[in-house]
Parts: sequence; C-alpha cells; structure tokens
Amino acid sequence: MRILVIGGTWFLGKSIAERALARGWAVTTFNRGRSGPDVEGVQPVHGDRTVREDLGRLAGHGPWDVVIDTSSSDLAPRDVLLSTTVLREAAQRWVHISTVSVYEGWPHQPLHDASPLLECPADADDRYGYTGEDGSPTAYGFQKAGGERAVTEAFGEASVFLRPGVILGPGEYVGRLPWWLNRARRGGRLVAPAPAGQRIQPVDVRDVAEFALDQAVSSTSGGYNVTHPEGITFDGFVRECLTVTDSTGIPVWVAPEILVDQGVRQWTEVPLWRTHAGVWSVDSAGAVATGLRCRPIVETIRDTWAWLARDGRPVDHPRWAEHGIAPEKEAKILASL
Repeated sequence: MRILVIGGTWFLGKSIAERALARGWAVTTFNRGRSGPDVEGVQPVHGDRTVREDLGRLAGHGPWDVVIDTSSSDLAPRDVLLSTTVLREAAQRWVHISTVSVYEGWPHQPLHDASPLLECPADADDRYGYTGEDGSPTAYGFQKAGGERAVTEAFGEASVFLRPGVILGPGEYVGRLPWWLNRARRGGRLVAPAPAGQRIQPVDVRDVAEFALDQAVSSTSGGYNVTHPEGITFDGFVRECLTVTDSTGIPVWVAPEILVDQGVRQWTEVPLWRTHAGVWSVDSAGAVATGLRCRPIVETIRDTWAWLARDGRPVDHPRWAEHGIAPEKEAKILASL
C-alpha cells in the first residue's frame, strides 16, 4: 500500500504516518517542513500545497493508492481544488479530514451523516462565507464545506470525508485537554460548567488515525461523523483530570447562565463547554458501523498527561493561548457564588 499524507509532522498527520508505517505501508509526506521533524521511515517531500509547481513536483513521487489530507483547515476551497486537480492522476482515492462545522445545523441541532451541509463553491477564495451573530454558522465551516466539494469534483466516489468534532490526545497542539489537566494540577476550587451530567464526545487522535487508514483501503465514499459514540460526562472528565494529576482540587459546578453573565467565552475560556443544544449531539453510528473504534476517554486523559509530563507541547501554536480562563477571572466567578 502506497499512501501520501498531506501534513504528517504533528498530531493527527503524524499519528497517521506512524500507524501507516506500522502496517508496513510505504508513506510519502508532503509539508512545508516548518511544524516539526518528519517521521522516521517516511519519504518526505517539502513544498507549499498552494503552489502548482510544488504540487507538480510532488506528483512525480507517485503514484499512490490513496491521499490522506490532514492539512486543509486553513486553506480556501480553491487551494484544495488545486491540490486535488494536480494530484488526481497520481492517486486513486482521497481521504479528507473535515469537520462537523460543515453542517448547516451545527452546533444548534443534533446531527447525523446525512444532515445538510453549508453551501460553498469549490473554487471559492478565503473571503467566502460569514460567521453568524451567535457564532454560527462560521466562515470556517463554509470554507471547509467548499473544500469537501473541491475533493468531490476531482475524485467523485473515490473520496471520503471524516468529520470530527473535537480531537484530543497525546500531541494535541490546540490546548484544550492540556489546559484542563494543568488547571486540575493547580488544585483548589475550580470552575466547572454545569450540568455535571452533560455528556461530551471528544475522540482520541489515535482512533481517528486508525479509522482514516481503514478508510484508505475501503471502498466506501461520502461523509462520516467521527465522534465518540459513548462519550463521557463532564463530571467524569473533570474528575479524571483531577485523578491523573494527583490533585486535591474541588470542582464547583457553575450554571451556564452565570458563566454567560460573567462574560466567559464559550469553547475557549472553559474548553469544551458550549451551551448550544447540538454541540455534543453528533451521531457517529455510520462511522462505528464502518469500523470506528474509540478507546475510553479516560485513557485519552491519562495518556495525554503522560505525554505532557514527558514531552510537553509539540509546536508553538497560537490557538494554545486562546484556551483557559484567567485565574483572577475564575476567582471572581467563584467569589460571586
């Protein structure tokens, strides 16, 4: 099996490359060579995927049985279209890492694989789309929907779209789970978003990687929601963070209306918390039926803490600084209760 991983040096892309090598596959990676070292054992090709000449040079290293694209999150649809057009003759299949943000109803409505998508043309530039007054839909969602369309126009039924909600695990560069772990380690009374019984559905990066590789050798097509089918309660999540960090911290469950009144930014200042009804109601039954297997989220928490203690964060990324509530703001909220 010969595969091309676009990306391949950090988090999901790195995990896919490592696991493909473990399966005995021949792996080419394509990236700019800026985010981290190439995985030992791959054939690295460095270049910019928005430059036709670099893509043409990359195509000369093919052919491949499949392309797995992990690096389109910041690209305009027309840039994805350029990649798929140039590489079409060098690959038989395309596995595209997308997002639940492509759905019209996210995060307000429960979702399944066939839920309507946002409309965006395949040749749109980075100005297409908008972000709604309440934060949805997002310009990001429009752009990612256009990227899916670009893949479909080039690869048709030989394309598959994986739509995760939140990916956690060792190597995470966004900083959601690392923030919770570090906050738990500090101890004391900590703000936790009520209701404690709210189930959340983050999925482990290693499980997404294995599912992507399984789809690489499958004949399936279309889109799959990649969320944890059982999930974990927020109470279970926070308490496991306290347990693995040997913390004596005490969660204080604060009603969502109080957090909103106190100006707490959803999704970032209290990572993984959002009041919209559909944010953690994403059906992954289709992916599970096709082979998605998710380890318990407590295992993800434990392994991420071990990684943090061993290696720290993999790359400097601006999104890391977005996450977490300032101690003085948290203290103010706790004092107001």
